[in-house]
Amino acid sequence: MTTVEKPVPVHKDRSFFGQPRALANIFGVEMWERFSFYGMQGILLLYLYYSAAEGGLGMEQATAAGIVGAYGGGVYLSTILGAWIADRVLGSERVLFYSAIVIMLGHLALALVPGIAGVTAGLLLIAVGSGGLKANATSVVGSLYTRDDPRLDAGFSLFYLGINLGAFFGPILTGLLQTTAGFHFGFGLAAVGMAIGLTQYSFGRKSLPEIVHQVPNPLPRSRWTPYLVGAVAAVVLVVVLVLVGVITADGLVTLVIALTIIATISYFVVILRNRQISIVERKRVYAFIPLFLASAVFWSLSQQQFTVVTIYTDERLDRHLFGWEIPVSWIQSFNPVFIILLSGVFAALWTRWGSRQPSTPVKFALGTAVMGVAFLGFLPFVGGGANSTPMLAMIGILFVLTVAELLIGPVGLALTTKLAPAPFRTQMVALFFLSIALGTAVSGWLAQWYTEVPETLYFSVIGGVAILFGIGLAVFARPVLRLMGGVR
Repeated sequence: MTTVEKPVPVHKDRSFFGQPRALANIFGVEMWERFSFYGMQGILLLYLYYSAAEGGLGMEQATAAGIVGAYGGGVYLSTILGAWIADRVLGSERVLFYSAIVIMLGHLALALVPGIAGVTAGLLLIAVGSGGLKANATSVVGSLYTRDDPRLDAGFSLFYLGINLGAFFGPILTGLLQTTAGFHFGFGLAAVGMAIGLTQYSFGRKSLPEIVHQVPNPLPRSRWTPYLVGAVAAVVLVVVLVLVGVITADGLVTLVIALTIIATISYFVVILRNRQISIVERKRVYAFIPLFLASAVFWSLSQQQFTVVTIYTDERLDRHLFGWEIPVSWIQSFNPVFIILLSGVFAALWTRWGSRQPSTPVKFALGTAVMGVAFLGFLPFVGGGANSTPMLAMIGILFVLTVAELLIGPVGLALTTKLAPAPFRTQMVALFFLSIALGTAVSGWLAQWYTEVPETLYFSVIGGVAILFGIGLAVFARPVLRLMGGVR
């Protein structure tokens, strides 16, 4: 008699470096999505402020930086839309798949449609698609583990490795194409990368656990029409405000910051007032508030890699290497290189320490303070001219920045799945991404300030505020931990 071997449950599977095999599929699609995202973002600011003779649109630097910050904030702001659709209508897996298609269309728009029309259509599509993919990819990864699985932080560190493999190769290859063939060829390569990721993911969809196909809190069909009408009305309102000049390129980043703050407060109120969550879950949501703020402060500095650091690299950094000047976008690949090298170290460290590792509030406090130290690293080089900052100095600054990111980035993703109330599993992930939305939009606003004030003032204030916030969070780490109800 033949015995049919039962498949290993996903949460017990250890066939992918000790993690569930399904993690490899999400690892792959996120890697290619990050390839396209960071590849495009690596040349986006340059495209906006370079002159027409250089292939760009000739915008003012401050306006261009504000648009990049607003776009980045819009990506993470749209996670609430993707999460809501997942939790109420389609489920995480289907939203993830459809979002990847929308992203690819956005990159094609940037590559094929010239001028402002291509930028507008492309960035809108990529922002909506990336928001839907990011929130749901994180939720799907979290579904591979039980809440108390000690592999969770290590699994998210490996997931973070996939993100940064894409983030490394994206700016390298799109930057090379941009300098040799033009901006639109670089954007086209980003579209190809997303197409590869979409194809790879489609072959592994069936291996995911059943829970990712479920709709946790289905929206009754009787309420679909009002929501559709509201969505159409919102789009029409935005179009009208743009046409009459209320929404402008210069004020876009301020609008995104305001919308993010409103969305954040609304989300916390909705979750905390929901009668389906328990007392323990409600306390965990309260514990998430100071961690949300720390995350926003952290990302307001980290995301300046695409604004302030890009401008600094273009104008001040000595990029000559063996007689060749490397593309500006290549500098953005140092951060993912360091993450690739260090993520395994951090994953092994957290796994080895187990329950003895620092608590999440302490990790967040350290990460925020260390990020502040990274920005103070610019102070010895303020006021210099072209090629005045050595490459080694920038590499050192980005190394410190990476250490800070590994204390907050993957840890924050894992924390969200641990603290999330059951009815808000995916939407809680979106709430975490709202902290990145706020920080990213603020990074664009800060980049505008960078163009107006002395560098000594700028880097001192930015670095000092982050350090002070980290110290404050460390002081209140124990009360926050008590509210987390057994989650570390």
